Amino acid sequence: MKEIITLALRNLTRQKRRSVILAIAIAFGFFVVTAIDGLASGAVENLRRQLTQLVGGTVLIQGLEKLPPENEKDKGQLVNIIRDHDYIRNVVEDLHINYETLSQYSMMSGTILFNGKKALANVTGRDLINDKDLLDSLQIVSGSKENFAKPKNIIVSETMADTLNIVPGDTVLFTTSTIYGQNTVGEFTVSAIIKGNSFMSGLIAYVDIESLNELIEIPQGGYDTFTIYLKNERESAAVADAIEERIREDGVPVTNRMEAIAANPTNPGTALEKQLTAREQQWEGVKYGVETFDDEVPQLQQVMTIVHLVTYIILIVILLIVMVGISNTYRMILYERIREVGTMRALGMQGKAAGRLFTTEAVILCIIGAIAGLILALVVMSILGTFTIKNEAVSFFLRNGHISYKLSAGAIIAQYILLIVLTALAVRGSAKKAAKMTPAQALRTIK
Repeated sequence: MKEIITLALRNLTRQKRRSVILAIAIAFGFFVVTAIDGLASGAVENLRRQLTQLVGGTVLIQGLEKLPPENEKDKGQLVNIIRDHDYIRNVVEDLHINYETLSQYSMMSGTILFNGKKALANVTGRDLINDKDLLDSLQIVSGSKENFAKPKNIIVSETMADTLNIVPGDTVLFTTSTIYGQNTVGEFTVSAIIKGNSFMSGLIAYVDIESLNELIEIPQGGYDTFTIYLKNERESAAVADAIEERIREDGVPVTNRMEAIAANPTNPGTALEKQLTAREQQWEGVKYGVETFDDEVPQLQQVMTIVHLVTYIILIVILLIVMVGISNTYRMILYERIREVGTMRALGMQGKAAGRLFTTEAVILCIIGAIAGLILALVVMSILGTFTIKNEAVSFFLRNGHISYKLSAGAIIAQYILLIVLTALAVRGSAKKAAKMTPAQALRTIK
């Protein structure tokens, strides 16, 4: 085999111009496919990351109480609340889950008012003094973290500040409802303005959790959502199942992910919601709802699957076009080298070895072209990532205002295997002719 590879490399250098043109065609095809796959996957991953950051993690646990129905038609009002401050945290620690961060918060949607102007907001109550991960993630434009310790302070995004024309030190009103559905209003002082990288992050505001709890009638020390940001997102389903089973073992009401997936495989989050809202679902105290980010937003996984499918279709189309060129080229090469083949056969080369020579030569050429295409795609995608894009319409798909890409080693290997298989098929006809040709027949051929 070593001799075959040596001969193949020598043959590629004999017609350098033709070899270079073929390699460029292959490189261009691989570049297009890799760039499309990398940029599209990166965009979806950035969207996923932003949404994950907004909800606080990859595994989410909510506590829900169900008030008794007022009449036969009433399903009973759901109240989102976790009263036991340490229960879920202790469960996570006992299971030795490999997490990056844990967080617990209260969140309520409403409207922020200032000088006759208003803006919709999702106000999140967090520990603004001790939550180091949150504090490290905030990019402060104006104001100071020293003000976070003051009661009734609020942190707003740069987008919201521009909309309401507010600066640190201004007092705003937040109108919302309590967890029981009554309207309420609170007064907060702007302590800082932070940078928002997307439209959604522009709607987020942060306040001290106890200040928000007091406003929406969650008892001191309580919250409504516990989130886990795992180091390995692929473990989300296993971690959610383990937490759910542990809660069930403690005799505490909890949802059932397996039943939800069986009932609605494409959207388990909807089935989990039915386990809480259905009229026949009644329980005492808190019932925990455990789900993964993918359960709640399965569309992102579907989008990623579609992206890879489209990428492979484009790859196959491009490669088929390139393979037609390779097939025709090697028919011509066989004709040019027919007497050379006869000479090698006369000197003892087996027919199968003569066929392998053509196949090896084409495969080496394609691998070189594909490597060049991959390198070119990496360079182009890296260059694109240096540009700052300030358009909010596409901010969901950017990372801190920049294009990013994501490549899968498995996908690239699969593409290489597909390339090699198609190349081998493209030169199969020429290789078979070379293998079947007798020395006398080859040497008698007049070019």
